[in-house]
Amino acid sequence: MKNSLETRLGVFVVFVVIAAVVVVETLNGWQFYQHGYRVSALFDAVQELKVGDSVKMAGVEVGRVEKIALENNKVRVTMKLNSGTVVKTDSQATIRFTGLMGQNFVAIDFGSLDAPKAVDGAVLATMEQPDLNAIMSKLNDAATGIQNLTKSFTGDTINNLLGPLTDFIRQNSGHLGGSISNIDAISGQIASGQGTVGKLIYTDTLYNSALATVTNLQDTVAAAQQVINGVNEGRGTLGKLVTDETLYHATTASMTNLNQILQKINQGQGSIGKLVNDKEFYNNAKLTLQKVDKAADSLEDQGPLSVLGIVASNLGL
Repeated sequence: MKNSLETRLGVFVVFVVIAAVVVVETLNGWQFYQHGYRVSALFDAVQELKVGDSVKMAGVEVGRVEKIALENNKVRVTMKLNSGTVVKTDSQATIRFTGLMGQNFVAIDFGSLDAPKAVDGAVLATMEQPDLNAIMSKLNDAATGIQNLTKSFTGDTINNLLGPLTDFIRQNSGHLGGSISNIDAISGQIASGQGTVGKLIYTDTLYNSALATVTNLQDTVAAAQQVINGVNEGRGTLGKLVTDETLYHATTASMTNLNQILQKINQGQGSIGKLVNDKEFYNNAKLTLQKVDKAADSLEDQGPLSVLGIVASNLGL
């Protein structure tokens, strides 16, 4: 009887252990019996991530978190991925959560198409997500600030802010009403096409004038373009002057001849050159003018008969 009881107790313990293993592996997705490989990632904070949480790619579970440990002011998260899961060396791991109160998980992106496949023991790059607690704390601070701001607007404060404005409106209600009436009348006149502004808006005269001006300007530009084209093609006097090389060569020859003549004059060659450069001719001309001037002065002092006598004597009469 004793042996039978021990046997039953042993069988019961074995079944309990097997059941416990089955439950644990069911919760862990039977990771112990699945083949795969391990990758890790270093995070600044894991944000309540736990061992056994899911590892997903594009929302599909591809593994589980196997180990979480501190390492050189970082948190190393080791993940066991299912066999057949393709993770690239430039894939990034991010800790995300399914909702405000949901479970955290590790999300891995696909990486580049041309990047090599990550092998067992590879360390993936990470992208940190904002801490939910920090976000909630900032929202709480913002809500507190808004609440304090609303509390500061008491009835007395609102009256101090709006009181001068209401007094101004009350004291100038007549003027404000008249201004509004005038604005209404002016807008009505403009809408009906009255006045300068109304005519500018509703009358086609200004539009027609502007259109005619633009048309005339276009015609003028077209005529000027025709003139320019004619000049470029060598038509007319100006066109021939611009495009005819004969005139250019004649002008060049004339300028060459003129330059040679000026050089000869500067060198004292020829009659004009001697007249320009000979100082003796200048002195003789100056002396002759002085004699003429003296003769004129002596003629002024003599009478007509004396003048005739002087002229006759000079002539040898």
